[in-house]
Amino acid sequence: MARHDAFVDHLHPKVVQERLGHSSIAITLDIYSHVAPGMQEDAAAKLGAIVFGGHA
Repeated sequence: MARHDAFVDHLHPKVVQERLGHSSIAITLDIYSHVAPGMQEDAAAKLGAIVFGGHA
């Protein structure tokens, strides 16, 4: 599994940071957060369901 697959698989960034040995979460997010473009849409749907009711 490639390192960026962790984000695609929606693992918590803090866990990824610790496993990869990065000194801060900012490093991990700066390097890998671009690889999961669908995460924004997924987050928007989930937050919309929470705020406005319904299902994500």
